[in-house]
Amino acid sequence: MPYPKRPLQPTRSPADWMGAELHHWRKLRGLTPAELGALVHVSGDYLRKIENGDRPCTRHLAEALDNALSTGGVLSRFHPLMAAEADKRAHEADSAIETSTRHGAGLILEGNRTAPDRESPVHRRAFLHTAGGLGLAQLLDLLQPSTAIAEGRVSRDDIVRLNETCDTLTGWENFYGSAGPIRDAAVTQLRQAVSLLDSCPSSLRTELFGAVGRLSLTLGASAFDSFHHADARHLFTVATSCAEEAGDWNLRASSLNWRARQEVWCDDPDKALTYAELGLARSDRLSASAQAALNNARARAFAKMGLAKETLAAIGTSDDLFTRQNRAEEPTWLAYYDNAQHHGDTGHALYDLAVTGLIPAQQAAHRLQVAVAEHPDAYRRSRAMSGSKLAALLTITGDPAEAAVIGNIALDDVGRVRSRRAATDLTRFGTLATQHHAPGADELNARIKKALTA
Repeated sequence: MPYPKRPLQPTRSPADWMGAELHHWRKLRGLTPAELGALVHVSGDYLRKIENGDRPCTRHLAEALDNALSTGGVLSRFHPLMAAEADKRAHEADSAIETSTRHGAGLILEGNRTAPDRESPVHRRAFLHTAGGLGLAQLLDLLQPSTAIAEGRVSRDDIVRLNETCDTLTGWENFYGSAGPIRDAAVTQLRQAVSLLDSCPSSLRTELFGAVGRLSLTLGASAFDSFHHADARHLFTVATSCAEEAGDWNLRASSLNWRARQEVWCDDPDKALTYAELGLARSDRLSASAQAALNNARARAFAKMGLAKETLAAIGTSDDLFTRQNRAEEPTWLAYYDNAQHHGDTGHALYDLAVTGLIPAQQAAHRLQVAVAEHPDAYRRSRAMSGSKLAALLTITGDPAEAAVIGNIALDDVGRVRSRRAATDLTRFGTLATQHHAPGADELNARIKKALTA
């Protein structure tokens, strides 16, 4: 009797993602489960169960499957998140996180500790104190589990797995948006890494702090995307502190860039500008991409303030830096900063000037059009956000009919990702479409509502 196939839902859990990915690659190579099983020395039935998310995939098997299917290492790179998820369930270390996620309260970074009421004055003061400059030891203490998860001394393999987790989570977020189960597993990985800091040999200290900083930054970006702003600020602060401990100037710059982007979103451009300027300290030690990204953050802050001259100057500096980008000298994790990303970031800054009539709308529209056209599916969240901005801009300053077409395309992307930022941008466009009597505005808003409540 055939093994019953369960519908694959890759955003549900790491095991489901692994199953969906294995199913995709097996079909792509034209193999049956039995044929693939013969290549990796397991039964076809066992592979079916992995595909359905009902059986774990060991690291050794993931590597064998990668080799047999020529995936480029996709499955084995994802394995640390599966292991972290299994560990989390076994130890019930993340029950507080799961509860808070169900109720929309955000990540509870303190693990099993009792979470204070987010509305209480004591809790608000605690986060303000954190943002005001706790030392690294106190910051990391907030990430410690109630009992040690990892034992023994850290090895280089631990650091490799941390970086693999970070790479996998980044790819997942760009493609699917802020997916809770994956993020929760990565939080467990972060706690494991923190528990290793005290036992880290001096020869690996720089690498470990750098890896912890990167994972903190990635989780902070995820928390920001899901509007868990207090948690995002805390994680960004940890990332900055770890980068400074590691002496990693590009990582420090990236963490301050994300802090600036968050404050722009939260309508505090003055604070955003401060973070961007801090990130540019010792710019001689930064890659061209890191400098360009920080100048984009400056531009977005200036634009929110209505300072057109300063905005255009910052974008001009960013454009010049981007032309001097040398991929061989850039950190691999900054590879995302390509032509589409550059045009999207600068286009978002120019949008704020264009909608207030401070510059011609076409200056912003051109950059957003490039971003939409060049962002691949792997960056569909970024593509959706640039598309929503372009549609909103055309609704206000150009052709509402064309805007409706672009908005519907952006909606196709938003419907496939979990991103409150992308959803908010699209909702704002829908409101503008109604206000400007755009053709098909009622149908568009109905479709937006259906997509965002599905």
